[in-house]
Amino acid sequence: MSSSIVVDINDLELTADKIAALEHVDPSDLMTNVGAIGESQTRRRITEEKTGPDGTPWPPNRTGTSILLRTGEHLLGSVAFVASADEAEWGASWEWAHVHQDGMTIKPKDAKRLAFVIGNQQIFARQVTIPPRPFVGLSDDNRVELSDVTTDWLGSLLQ
Repeated sequence: MSSSIVVDINDLELTADKIAALEHVDPSDLMTNVGAIGESQTRRRITEEKTGPDGTPWPPNRTGTSILLRTGEHLLGSVAFVASADEAEWGASWEWAHVHQDGMTIKPKDAKRLAFVIGNQQIFARQVTIPPRPFVGLSDDNRVELSDVTTDWLGSLLQ
């Protein structure tokens, strides 16, 4: 018994020409699109999804209000992206964004207790732990969306 493999190389030169043409393509539009989508995904996570990129629901806040939105106006307003021909980055520039992303334990510097108000109630505490509520990052669905955009962009170049 014998077997054979047939390789049709009739379109190989055309394919090679298309691939060679990619060397001169400016991916700035793709990177701008990727950055805008990443920013949109991050905003959606804060306003609607209320979960980390890994799908873990955020812990509720003490006041029972919408997590990261009551005082998070600053956070949401600082979410932005930058893009160049080589990369796209997005995140939040608000000075306290890292506290919400990573969590933090706050202790008094010059007093025995922290003092703050929640609603009408004065609170005194030795420390306050803000749990992490990651909002920047890529979920599996986010990755698929970005991969689809990139694949579509490459496909349009090779047509």
